[in-house]
Amino acid sequence: MLHPIGEGFDLEGFVHATLAEDIGETGDVTAAAVIPAEARFRGVMASRDAIAVAGLAIAEAFFRALDPQAVLERLVEDGERVAAGTELLRIEGLARAMLTAERSALNTVQHLSGVATLTAAYVDAIAGTGATLLDTRKTIPGLRLLEKYAVRMGGGRNHRMGLWDAAMIKDNHVAVAGGVEQAAARARDAGIARIIVEVDALDQIEPALRGGATWLLLDNMGPAMLAEAVRQVGGRVPCEASGGVRLETIRAIAESGVDHVSVGRLTQSAPAADIGLDFAPI
Repeated sequence: MLHPIGEGFDLEGFVHATLAEDIGETGDVTAAAVIPAEARFRGVMASRDAIAVAGLAIAEAFFRALDPQAVLERLVEDGERVAAGTELLRIEGLARAMLTAERSALNTVQHLSGVATLTAAYVDAIAGTGATLLDTRKTIPGLRLLEKYAVRMGGGRNHRMGLWDAAMIKDNHVAVAGGVEQAAARARDAGIARIIVEVDALDQIEPALRGGATWLLLDNMGPAMLAEAVRQVGGRVPCEASGGVRLETIRAIAESGVDHVSVGRLTQSAPAADIGLDFAPI
């Protein structure tokens, strides 16, 4: 069955690798030395800020990996926007297991909720313009599926998942191919269905379309230039604005008439959400 995070995501493998990184071959020496084996904890994971939530199912998997009998009660769902002070997850189980899994669970939820929260802010900023917000491939190595899932939980949409699902012709490709039209035509002749061509000047639009571009990435253009590019394209292919987009500039960019705006900082620069987890002995 397709995992909600995305095709190919190995939840068990991710949890195992993350825990192994933290506990090594020796295990959690602090918990083993200080906490009696039979001791039990009850705890609550809560947000200290207003956030868009992402990653709770993964947090649950960390706790269950170390205590299969842990009792977990999810109080909100991924994708919800919650106020500061909202309880997200109640946890009850073996104290050693809960403490050993705590940091891995928190790191994941904090990072993914941070991505979702930043995404939600950008989505709100372009509401009503008709443009959609896209992410990029600027993701932490090994975390792409998770970070792109978090973007969706924040209300954004995913662009390319990797190098395999579309051609994206950029300036370096063009330099080697000998021109925008030649580069696009080579991708078309190779049988690639989805051909994204980056253009940074208006005189590159027609050559890109003649070569077979099915999508134009309008790179580092101001709102006025974007509006003119959209006018020239005339709806023949989707237009995406990209490059240096910030929260304070995205509204004007979206109002130029582009179909999409892509923002690398959603995954590249999102601050972690402030989420805590407090335990108490039972």
